[in-house]
Amino acid sequence: MATQARSIASLTISFGLVAIPVKLYSATVSSERLSFNLLRQKDGSRVKQQYVAVNDGKLVERSEMVKGYEFAKDQYVMFSAEELKALEDTTSHAIDIGQFVPLESVDPLYFDGTYYLAPDKGGAKPYTLLATALRKSHQCAVGRWISRGKEHIVVIRPIEDGLALHQLHFKAEVRDLKDLGIEAATVSEPELKLAQQLIEHLAAKRFDQGRQCHRPDGSFAREHRCARLESHGSQGAQGAQARRRVRVSPQIRSTMRCMPTIRKIWSGCSDYRHRRFAH
Repeated sequence: MATQARSIASLTISFGLVAIPVKLYSATVSSERLSFNLLRQKDGSRVKQQYVAVNDGKLVERSEMVKGYEFAKDQYVMFSAEELKALEDTTSHAIDIGQFVPLESVDPLYFDGTYYLAPDKGGAKPYTLLATALRKSHQCAVGRWISRGKEHIVVIRPIEDGLALHQLHFKAEVRDLKDLGIEAATVSEPELKLAQQLIEHLAAKRFDQGRQCHRPDGSFAREHRCARLESHGSQGAQGAQARRRVRVSPQIRSTMRCMPTIRKIWSGCSDYRHRRFAH
């Protein structure tokens, strides 16, 4: 673990008579995001939000506000700041493992947050034993953990030489796909074959996260605008200026090179549909 990383909590992985002391670390780093403020259009003045009481329509200051839980229509239980803090501070220091399952049996749809686990004092050997055993058996540990007053289902899996912890959504928290009302469309064999050709053209042996660029400064959108200018053969001043200003990444150029294949496949599908309905 990098020396600058700070642990979030000290926990114990527990199953049977085994107890492994570990430290919890965030697996992600915060990235810059473009932020905007609401302004009045005519003079650029900042605007502010105000809260109004529903009962009498009067303005309510923040110092007068409390949080409440609605247990019935328009009926609330109010909580003080101290009560909310006590609730959030309710955290279990034990991760109770209930079973071990094949990792591929856990649907990524249920994944919520990801953390790293590192051995705490006196836990290096059992930590390494668990990580190695999980890796060789292609299994992951499923357990429960209470954090900030909420119970979580967690999965612990081996990653490189360590362990990662994933918080999972409960089944009731995940919407059923049937709720979207998706209707199946009829697909012909020629159309399916053409779609498979496109997939094969863009196929890779494995997912490489290093090839996926995250650029919160907007350069990705600028590159796409320039790529569109280039793909349409723009020779105007705007296209020339954009090409001089931004270098188009290899990923976007690769997508542009695929465009003739995409057009060919789409044209084949259109020709097929035309012949099919012409009869």
